Amino acid sequence: MSSTPNPNQALTSAVLRILRPLVRILLRHGVSFGSFADLARAVFVDVAAQDFAIPGRKQSVSRIAVLTGLTRKDVARLQGLGSPEDVLAERRYNRAARVVAGWVRDGRFSSEAGPRELAFEGGSGSFSDLVRAYSGDVPPRAILDELQRVGVAERIDGECVRLCVRAFVPQTGDEDKLHILGTDVAFLVSTIDHNLQCNHDAARFQRKVSYDNLPTEVIPQFQALSRAKAQALIEEMDRWLSQHDRDINPDVKGTGRKQAGLGIYYFEGDVPEERSR
Repeated sequence: MSSTPNPNQALTSAVLRILRPLVRILLRHGVSFGSFADLARAVFVDVAAQDFAIPGRKQSVSRIAVLTGLTRKDVARLQGLGSPEDVLAERRYNRAARVVAGWVRDGRFSSEAGPRELAFEGGSGSFSDLVRAYSGDVPPRAILDELQRVGVAERIDGECVRLCVRAFVPQTGDEDKLHILGTDVAFLVSTIDHNLQCNHDAARFQRKVSYDNLPTEVIPQFQALSRAKAQALIEEMDRWLSQHDRDINPDVKGTGRKQAGLGIYYFEGDVPEERSR
């Protein structure tokens, strides 16, 4: 006889899976359990206050305490602390990412062969023109410094600029990579949360393909195949979204302000010994 499914047991197992790679990152960066516990308490309080209020009523400290299991004293203390925000990192990332995307898709700066080497100064088709088109009033030198700092672009002969990779994925700098950890993982978990609560017709796209008995020799082939196919799809989605984004096309009509996108990630690892038997 099969046992009755237990959602709490499934949730516990899911949380443990999520925490393992996160704890590796925390320990690698010297974050202790005590510091992590303080962060978790603060998030519990913030989510309870923002997302679980009774409609038409102000969320009270007492109700937050009941929802979270924390004391009223802890709730009041945590509400007064505020939260650290990496606003500057987010702005820096968004501006640089828009410049790289424009470099890849815009015919003024790219050809069928790929992104062109651009003169730093000059009129139409220069790097400075690219920055003006996709990053507003930020000085071209500041954008170039950022792209060079994270290994995305390089200066050639002092006069031209070359794009090294076709997406803004920092090659160096832990701060930028950790910013991506915060945004991308949050997007994925939010999509899963939405799909847990909605009916099938309203579900957001969430798929993966995975096999667990692959020989080591095929992994490099799959890495190359998935990188090429995924990059092509991301660039196609970028071209479509950029046509409807009001920061890039101020003449786009419509109401509200929404964020939407598509994330793709590659994964691999050794199969646990108990599953490989």
